[in-house]
Amino acid sequence: MDEHNDEQNSVNPADYGTPLHTLRDYLAICFRRRRLVLFTFLGIFVVSALFALDELLDHQYQAEIKFLVKKERIDPMLTPESNLQQRITDLTEEELNSEVQLMDSHDMLEKVVETWGLAQQPFWYHLIPEGWINLDRAVIKANAVRQLDTKLVIQPQVKTNLIAVTYQSSDPYLAARALRTLADLYMKKHLTIHRAPGTSDFFREETNRYLKGLNLMEARLTDFDQKEGLVSVQLEKENTLRKLAEFEATAQLTQASIAETKERIRSLEKQAASTPPRLTSQVRTTSVLVQQLKSTLLTLELKRTDLLQKFEPTYRPVQEIETQITQTRATLAEAEKAPPQEETIDRNPTYDWIKSELAKAKSELAGLQARGAATGHSIGVYRANARRLDQNGIIQQGLLRSAKATEENYLLYLRKQEEARISDRLDQHRFVNVAIAEPVTVPVLEMDPYAPVIFLVLGAILGCLVSVGLAFAADYLYPSFHTPRELEAALNVPVLAAVPQNGK
Repeated sequence: MDEHNDEQNSVNPADYGTPLHTLRDYLAICFRRRRLVLFTFLGIFVVSALFALDELLDHQYQAEIKFLVKKERIDPMLTPESNLQQRITDLTEEELNSEVQLMDSHDMLEKVVETWGLAQQPFWYHLIPEGWINLDRAVIKANAVRQLDTKLVIQPQVKTNLIAVTYQSSDPYLAARALRTLADLYMKKHLTIHRAPGTSDFFREETNRYLKGLNLMEARLTDFDQKEGLVSVQLEKENTLRKLAEFEATAQLTQASIAETKERIRSLEKQAASTPPRLTSQVRTTSVLVQQLKSTLLTLELKRTDLLQKFEPTYRPVQEIETQITQTRATLAEAEKAPPQEETIDRNPTYDWIKSELAKAKSELAGLQARGAATGHSIGVYRANARRLDQNGIIQQGLLRSAKATEENYLLYLRKQEEARISDRLDQHRFVNVAIAEPVTVPVLEMDPYAPVIFLVLGAILGCLVSVGLAFAADYLYPSFHTPRELEAALNVPVLAAVPQNGK
């Protein structure tokens, strides 16, 4: 009573509305709930001790294997294109994670479980009477796969192309054998996933098909050339076009020559019409008549003189001679005024030349016209031949293009077939982009020998925290006052006396 009175006298009236909590109050709560605290702590500690005992009895060994993922080999893609543009690129994080997921695939884990008989019934199953519980084999296998997945850790190494795989087991040899089996299964599955099945057969069939097509196109091209009598359409077409150009030039020259010859003929005909066929080649003045007249006049005068000596001037013969003399003198006088000339008339050489040139021009015109007709016919023949060669060239070029395309496809698929064959041989000899960088070995040291101590320490710490927490929760939920201080804070009335519980 005195102690409670002292506490009441020491409390400040201003603090009645707010309870005061001290270390003693907290310890009082733990003391009041000492059974709860003790049982909770012991329960948690016993559970942790059991786990520690299990870890102490169940020795765990960890086996490890490391894979190196690389990109040194590029498999031929199943495309109709060449692989010359393919380049080896750096390994991406997505590709590395894909390999991790491939290792952790469910089917591979099932095969590991089946290979080493990891699907075992739990130990407590034998403690239960027969017939009470029937465990399905599939359920046992599923649990074994889940436990294997839990103990199997697949982790890519930071900033490397390495993948570390670890597995824990109580049997070190089993841990090593399980990882070896997993590695073999992973390598086989990597080959299966990263290569297209039936690639070699596909490329072989395509190669044979294009080879048959190439032989058919070459046979058609040979038959066409033999039927049309072609050796090289392009060369024959060039020769034909060159000859056609020459004949066209000759035809133009012939037409020009024909026009020139016709104009020459017209000119020669015009000259022939204005040129006389005969021409005075020589004009000669002669004095024979004058001499004859003078001789006749002299004879007549001599004869008149003789007659005058014998007869009178009135004599008729004398008068006749006088008349003759007068006429002869008159004729002589006229002859002396206009003396007589001798002209020599010959054929005109100009006229003869014009006639010969005209005849020559007409014959040349006929020859030129004949040559022009023959040249025109040749031009028509060469044009028809050029059109025929052009059509044949189109057909031949189509056949050549088809043959070339078929040949390119044949060579492409032949190269693809060889690449696929090489890829198959590499797969048979296990040349893949994944290699075992660090092989698995049988572990000799157990995993984490300090685990039992850690379990005990963690169990003690967790038991203390949980037990104290439960004690405070139970005290907080208990609908009663434990101290005069709580009563004063709730009623705001001073407590004058406190009776201990159970008379204590």
